[in-house]
Amino acid sequence: MTGTVTDLVVRSLAGLVDLDVERTRYRGHARELAAAAPGEIVIVLGGDGSINEVVNGVMGRDGGVPGSAGPGNAGPDGPDRSGTPLIAVIPGGGGNVFAQGLGLPVDAAAAIRRVREAIAAGRHRTIGLGLAADRYFTFSAGLGMDAEVVGEVDRLRAEGHRESASLFLRTMVRQYYRGTDRRRPALTLERDGEPPASDLFMAIITNRSPWTYFRGRPLLPAPGPDFNSGLDLLALRRIRLTTIVSAVGQMLYIRNRPPRGRDMLSVLGLGSLTLRSARPIAFQVDGEYLGETEAVKFQFVPDALRVAA
Repeated sequence: MTGTVTDLVVRSLAGLVDLDVERTRYRGHARELAAAAPGEIVIVLGGDGSINEVVNGVMGRDGGVPGSAGPGNAGPDGPDRSGTPLIAVIPGGGGNVFAQGLGLPVDAAAAIRRVREAIAAGRHRTIGLGLAADRYFTFSAGLGMDAEVVGEVDRLRAEGHRESASLFLRTMVRQYYRGTDRRRPALTLERDGEPPASDLFMAIITNRSPWTYFRGRPLLPAPGPDFNSGLDLLALRRIRLTTIVSAVGQMLYIRNRPPRGRDMLSVLGLGSLTLRSARPIAFQVDGEYLGETEAVKFQFVPDALRVAA
């Protein structure tokens, strides 16, 4: 992030909060800084990857107890969320999915004004988070082709390519034709009270939020995104171009129901689920590639995080 935008943040918030400005130097550094930050609020200027690290950092603090607004902490005026971590988000990446999902403008100056107003008014919203094994995520996680594309985009960014919707689209097409295994489904979905659903090629799990944005329009695997209604799953039983186009088209243009079709499996409002793979498979959370895995347990953590917005 440029020094100009950082300076604008400092000038805008001067006198409102005491700021200690830190710049990240390596992957994982934002998580370390957030975990050690002494203040009540952590303000993150960056993309979805940096935000994910900050969320995991503040949730790793002793005071950041998932579900701290449970019945045992309820007072006469409702749940006491004073111990719930508080962050503010200023978008500064290529996708900015979480910030847009919160309703923040993608323009940094406009977002700074909105965040300043929220902090000055003491205004925040409390959201749930997804937990994939031991990694929290704000909007989505995925296994299979979705994660393969994220991993390839990470590699291209490291080579100097600028992150953009067109880069993801080109990478997805290339991965479809040259990379992903379209013959042998590896994934099995397990959830309480239901028989396993096997022979799945890929799965995305969203925190009742957009999966991503394409030219400013959200791709919605589930209607009515609100960050508080559990985890939603969309899985593909076949990796065909027609299936992918149908799923993406429905997520782009249909708002009253999840995508559906013979080769799609959609499940909404899950508290927990497990995905197992017959072989190592690509895995991502919030657009951050985490390598390959063979099993991940996902959980929804309600009332986990306060966000000034």
